[in-house]
Amino acid sequence: MNPLDDLALRRRDLLLAGAASAATTVPAVSEAQTAAPETPATARVTLQVNGISRTLEVDTRTTLLDALRENLHLTGTKKGCDQGQCGACTVLVDGRRTVSCLSLAVMHPGAKVTTIEGLGTPQRLHPMQAAFIRQDGYQCGYCTPGQICSAVGVLDEMRRGVPSHATADLNARPLLSAAELRERMSGNLCRCGAYANIVDAISEVGGVKA
Repeated sequence: MNPLDDLALRRRDLLLAGAASAATTVPAVSEAQTAAPETPATARVTLQVNGISRTLEVDTRTTLLDALRENLHLTGTKKGCDQGQCGACTVLVDGRRTVSCLSLAVMHPGAKVTTIEGLGTPQRLHPMQAAFIRQDGYQCGYCTPGQICSAVGVLDEMRRGVPSHATADLNARPLLSAAELRERMSGNLCRCGAYANIVDAISEVGGVKA
């Protein structure tokens, strides 16, 4: 017999050996892995929403957006992309605009949250709401609550001298120009394309013709 015949492995033997080796490397599933998932953690958080103290018991994973809409039924704040890209869910938290779909409710204990419902009422509109109506700064209106809350935050930022990427002189107070407003409002998308009228509305409230 040729000595090399002893070294030869038939294809069937090789496959069987590989299968046996793979079987020995598969880890066993523990009881912990097959157990039912744990109950989600909850927490109590108190927010000052539109001037009213509201205490909520929420899942710790609940976004500020869902807490406002589902727990407090303030549905003026809209859920658009739910990824922080469209700005439809913008609210004011301690006076600063916040994309509420990317912020957890439990991150804001004691915070002052202002939604579109808290800015004004049909009987007594906020100046920005009134300007959006006069300047026709909306069409379908879905993004409008976020646009208005963001616009209020923008004017406050500019009053405080906060620069943007469009600010030419970082040591000077930003000018209320169309370029500044477009840059600052770029995180709020309008699918209807009412951008020019939105700039006019913000400029009206700011007291300058952009």
